[in-house]
Amino acid sequence: MLQRDIQSAISEFAQRLTSLIESDAMARARDTVIRAFSNGSKPRRGRPPGSGATLASSVGVGGKTRRKRAKVFCPVPGCKNVAAPVFGMVCGEHRDVPKAKIKKYRAARKAKAKAAA
Repeated sequence: MLQRDIQSAISEFAQRLTSLIESDAMARARDTVIRAFSNGSKPRRGRPPGSGATLASSVGVGGKTRRKRAKVFCPVPGCKNVAAPVFGMVCGEHRDVPKAKIKKYRAARKAKAKAAA
């Protein structure tokens, strides 16, 4: 009877020890794989940087910093305001100007820039 109790205790101890060693090995392997694919940084929630980054992000693919996009100014001659997509890429003051006139202004600006270059 005592022999069985000792054998069952030893086998239970061996099973627990085996499961602890296996779980520790899995955790170490998981951490190693995560570190290998995340360039040494801690894992983060959400989309990883560089996987479809938008123009608004300051870091692109490979960790290179991006320059800000150039401001687009209103095409109406003499206007120095920034254009907005909400108004059809003209400023708020000139949002009521007909599209045909704006098209002419853009063509004139393009021709002037081409002649200067």
